[in-house]
Amino acid sequence: MITTATPVTLYGLPTCDTCRKARHWLDRFEVPYTFVDYRADPVPAATLKAWARQLGGWEKLVNKSSTTWRNLLPQRKNPGSDPEWTLLLKEYPALIRRPVVLKEDGSVSVGFSDNGFKKLFGR
Repeated sequence: MITTATPVTLYGLPTCDTCRKARHWLDRFEVPYTFVDYRADPVPAATLKAWARQLGGWEKLVNKSSTTWRNLLPQRKNPGSDPEWTLLLKEYPALIRRPVVLKEDGSVSVGFSDNGFKKLFGR
């Protein structure tokens, strides 16, 4: 049996408005994708670390304007190592910027905007 991988994987939360907009955009432009709810299907620590490295650091992967971030204890807001960051994101997956887009070539991007997706997907 031959299976073909979907060229795009969208990681996010099903109740997130930005994720819904991104999914609608992909549907509208007929971009095949797989959606992964990272609360129900947690992202492995090694993958989170790889995403952070590719994006330019943990600061680019974490949504510091979220209610979840604002409600963290002050001592939790300064992780000093990759294991501390991954533990924080495992405990609070809603801290990950949404959506995370993983393309077939391994490239990663975060967030959604109409123009950003047009550039990302050549539409």
